Amino acid sequence: MSIQPVDVKYTAVATAENGRDGRVASDDGQLDVVVNPPKELGGSGEGTNPEQLFAAGYSACFQSALGVVARKEKADIAGATVTAKVGIGATPQGGFGLQVALEAHIPNLDEATAKDLLEKAHQVCPYSNATRGNIEVTVAVV
Repeated sequence: MSIQPVDVKYTAVATAENGRDGRVASDDGQLDVVVNPPKELGGSGEGTNPEQLFAAGYSACFQSALGVVARKEKADIAGATVTAKVGIGATPQGGFGLQVALEAHIPNLDEATAKDLLEKAHQVCPYSNATRGNIEVTVAVV
């Protein structure tokens, strides 16, 4: 089953040069970064890497989805943060795969309420919908 957008409101465009050891830039000039594999994957560790960019996008998007859910539930998420930890490694099939751990700190809510909101946000977030069934994603309150 795939989830298809019904009414696309925005399309981000970015172009990579030299893959994981080069540069990525958006068409509007807002993003222009040097990318390099981390030292753990044989790179220099200079610049950023695709996993950091994915973690940044996922954490920001999930935080917004949490806000949507919290408004509907009339829950106070002031001061909340979402951290995305994106891991990369070899798969048994010989390629590479990702895994994600989403960790949310929601200081104004009890753990049960926070977990409920996170599960609902996980159903709303476009990144969660895109990765569901493809990679391991865990969601936790910290």
